[in-house]
Amino acid sequence: MSATDVNELKRRMDGAINAFKHDIASLRTGRASANILDPVTVEAYGSRVPLNQVANITVPEPRMLSVSIWDRSMVQAVDRAIRESHLGLNPIMDGQTLRIPLPELNEERRRSLVKVAHDYAEKNKIAVRNVRRDGMEGLKKAEKDGDIGQDESRALSEKVQKITDDSIAEIDKLLVAKEKEIMQV
Repeated sequence: MSATDVNELKRRMDGAINAFKHDIASLRTGRASANILDPVTVEAYGSRVPLNQVANITVPEPRMLSVSIWDRSMVQAVDRAIRESHLGLNPIMDGQTLRIPLPELNEERRRSLVKVAHDYAEKNKIAVRNVRRDGMEGLKKAEKDGDIGQDESRALSEKVQKITDDSIAEIDKLLVAKEKEIMQV
């Protein structure tokens, strides 16, 4: 394992951080945003696809989303996917359009959004730790095969651990900021 491999591990961990940023962007904090529906996937044509690949999402009012579904046969599947998404949304069918009123964020709803944010954080921390595990296994194999010495292996292990700690700290920092934003009244 070389320094370029460590850079590859860093790139993969940064990917987990970016995925977390994307996940928490979908958690609403008072105003409607089309990003709220980003985590929703729909069973379409034999596979699961993101909602934005079968419909157009707009924000006609500050507390209303409108989902215009392109294929009439997909309306029921989209409605079901939104209801089952754990976002607490109840679409109203209007032909090929779903109108989704966003409920006022009460204390209980805010707490459940924070819980979802924590779940997203944990999922991405696990991804970071998996990248770390892959890197450490690569180091052990390289050392065993005689590609690198014990000292170099130890130095690279410490570097991988530092990158891991920094990545997890970044996810924690983003989580705290999002939690604060959600809980603001």
